[in-house]
Parts: sequence; structure tokens; C-alpha cells
Amino acid sequence: MELLPVIESIVFVAAEPVSPAFILEVLNGTPETGAAGEAAAEPPHLWERPVTEDEVEAGLEALLKKYQDGIYPFEVRQLAGGYQFLTKRSFYPYVRRTVVQKNQKRLSRAALETLSIIAYRQPITKAEMEFIRGVNCDYAVQKLLDKQLIQITGRADGPGRPLLYGTSPFFMQYFGINEVSDLPKLKEFEDLAEDHMDLFRQHQEQKENHGQEDAEPRQERETLLGEGTQENGEEA
Repeated sequence: MELLPVIESIVFVAAEPVSPAFILEVLNGTPETGAAGEAAAEPPHLWERPVTEDEVEAGLEALLKKYQDGIYPFEVRQLAGGYQFLTKRSFYPYVRRTVVQKNQKRLSRAALETLSIIAYRQPITKAEMEFIRGVNCDYAVQKLLDKQLIQITGRADGPGRPLLYGTSPFFMQYFGINEVSDLPKLKEFEDLAEDHMDLFRQHQEQKENHGQEDAEPRQERETLLGEGTQENGEEA
């Protein structure tokens, strides 16, 4: 049996992204301890021989390339520091109608704003979130905690040592990123907003120009109608 399909089977059955370290542990096992509490010389590996970390990494890279082929409706992606099988985006509309999804309610605007602040400013206290948003964030923070999109990462050194919040591993899995640095940069949002403003200005200019073009024939018609009415009055 080859090593690649073994690694593939481990990734396939996992409900969460699996790390190379976890795969290595599955294949090689963990050192057994003897009666005296000393580690055994050889771990109970399942593979025909102990597998190295480089071999696992090479196998995962091979899986990434294998499922890029268009014949597969799914792919292996790096998420939250691990690897997981996911349906390709082009098949999402079909899968969406097939799978009964849990918790289909979308995040409120307040929750999304709070989550964005946490994602880009973490670790951050609730007071800092409220200073940025200008409103109380208790409800939004609790909702994000309930959905496991954020987590408490520690305490600040300031007075009262308030709690610090950051994004969770599930946040990265949910949004399809491998690490927080994969999030779009704020400059990208600014450029996108500027592009939208340019399109809006062009649209407004087209409307104004179109309005002026419509106004000229209308003025001509009104002038002609006025002249016609005047002539009819003179004839009468």
C-alpha cells in the first residue's frame, strides 16, 4: 500500500482541518510508557515503518495538486493551519439545495462590524471596540462568542485587567482562510470603495447627460406647440 492514499483517507474522514502533526501521530502512534514511566524505544506505528514529517508534507502537497484537476467537484484546502476536503465553489449552488445547513441565520450588521474590528485589531478589549463603533458591543460580542467565531485570548495589563478578544480557529475555517494574515488588507477595501465610487460617478454623469438630451427635444416640442397654438388663435 502506498502512503499517499493513507494520508488522503485521514484527511477525508476528518470533520475538521487536520494538521501534519496530527497525521504523523496517527501514522506513527505515540510512545508507550512502561511500568517505570519511561518511554518505549519504538512507538507503535501503523505504517510499515515510521513516517517522517517531510513525507507527510509531501503527501499533502500532492493532494493539493491532485484535486486541482477539473474532473473533481471537491478539493483539498489549507484552513486554520490544517487540511480539509471542501466542495469547490462552482458546485456550491447545487450542494446548498442538497444539504440541510445548521444555523442559516446571517450575522447582523452590528455583529459583522464588531467581528471586523476584532479581526483587524486583535487582541482587543470590549472598551476599545465600543470606542471605535461608538455604541455598546455587549450583545454583538456575546453572539460572536456563541457562534465560536471569536474567543477570549487573555487579559490586558490596564486597570481592572479587561478581557482581550481575538478570532478563533473556527473563524478561519468559516471564512476559508489559513491564517489571519490571509484576510484582505484595508488598502484593498479602500481601492474597492474608490472603484465603486468611480462607477457611481460615471453612472450619475450618464444620467445627467441623458436627462439633458431628453430635455432638448422636449423644449423643441413645447416651442412648436406654443407656436402652433398662437397661429390657431390668430386664425380664429
